[in-house]
Amino acid sequence: MRIAFAGTPEFAATILSGLADTDMNITCVITQPDRKTGRGQKRLASPVKITAEALGLKTWQPETLNTVSAQKKLQSLALDFLVVAAYGLILPNPILNTPKQSCINVRASLLPRWRGAAPIERSILAGDTETGICIMRMEEGLDTGPVYARATCPIGPRTTTEQLEGTLAKIGIPLLLDTLAHADSWLPSKQSNEGVSYAKKIGREDARIDWTGQAQRIALQVRALAHRMPP
Repeated sequence: MRIAFAGTPEFAATILSGLADTDMNITCVITQPDRKTGRGQKRLASPVKITAEALGLKTWQPETLNTVSAQKKLQSLALDFLVVAAYGLILPNPILNTPKQSCINVRASLLPRWRGAAPIERSILAGDTETGICIMRMEEGLDTGPVYARATCPIGPRTTTEQLEGTLAKIGIPLLLDTLAHADSWLPSKQSNEGVSYAKKIGREDARIDWTGQAQRIALQVRALAHRMPP
């Protein structure tokens, strides 16, 4: 089975490590380009790039997958599956149609709740008491594809984004491996049209705390966004 993996943050790096522990042929790891960060604007590699290099896997960091050259490069890999976990860039239709089987997304939410950019942070900010992992087949819509498998996970009263991210990644590994092993025989289920919500990208205003506001709201912000706040 020939697989390419696309992901960027720590959540995705954990998933990649789980894939690498199998006998699957990971032909390429795709991650976002090194980004300038912090006051010194030093370029830092993504957690996925760091993990891939430690595992001896080939990495590819395209600025976009919308170019013909990028699409031809992926086509040349003759993939069975493209596995995606929090990659951070939209996959155009030619990329979605490249693998022989399908593009599979390890999604950190219980779809159709929290489609979009920041499902973990938004679930905590909203005061949800439960979330989970969905293994879905990707299509052109924003996280609208049918779901192969799902698993739930409680959100405790003190759970932080970093803690929940790690727990969900560990839940996602066996669910993903089982899906890949049975992809030929499993039929994914269409998502419900009810209960749809969108996890928009986290902005500065989300982390701005109103210390005169309700204590419960402040606690949710700290749990969800402390990892984004300056020391």
